Amino acid sequence: MRFKLLRRRLTISAPRMAVRSALPWPFRWAVWAIVLGFCAAIGLWAFEFGKDIAGLEKGSKEEMGRLQGHIAQLQIELQTVKAERDKAQSIANTADMLVTAEKASHESLLAQTKRLETENRSLRDDLGFFEKLIPASGVDGLAIRGLHAEMLGDRTLKWQVLVIQSGKNPAEFNGHLELSFSGVLNGKSWTAALSGEAPAIRVRQYGRIGGEFEVPAQVQIKSVSAKVMDGAVERATQSIKL
Repeated sequence: MRFKLLRRRLTISAPRMAVRSALPWPFRWAVWAIVLGFCAAIGLWAFEFGKDIAGLEKGSKEEMGRLQGHIAQLQIELQTVKAERDKAQSIANTADMLVTAEKASHESLLAQTKRLETENRSLRDDLGFFEKLIPASGVDGLAIRGLHAEMLGDRTLKWQVLVIQSGKNPAEFNGHLELSFSGVLNGKSWTAALSGEAPAIRVRQYGRIGGEFEVPAQVQIKSVSAKVMDGAVERATQSIKL
């Protein structure tokens, strides 16, 4: 049954039929060739038009070669610049190392200079001290051989006292030192002594004692006096003017 219906649909006895004129196949192929050629022409025209829009001309190969050569030259110059940069960086690092070493050497020299200045000052003090140890002719017993005072800044007075005891194998002396300062304050006389407990002195042949005194504001020190006391008995005294 189904076969009969299909044959009826495909044969002349079908309910609907369309009559078309048949074209020869060479003519059909020619039409298709024309259509394809026209499409190819349109595509080529679009390609050329795109090249014109993009700015590509006939000398693009030569231009491309020239650009490649320029790029190669730029790469060579870049390598040269990198080599020079590395060399400059190496020189800069060496210079930094030299500057650091020079700075360290300078700081070391400054430290050595300060140490030598301190040692020189100490040697001068010791030289003056030992010069004063030479016994004076005709002097026997306990005596103050040296009293020294100097201002350090505006309000600090550094003082130093040298006490000797001449004679052959003298007994050790135990006493204390009294130090007084005289000056002027607002046009009037001013005196003061060391604050606190008096410095103790123990001398067999020589002894040195020193310290600092804080000068009150607006006071001008004019003189310094030192006394070596054995209890309440004065054994030696000396005064200096500044």
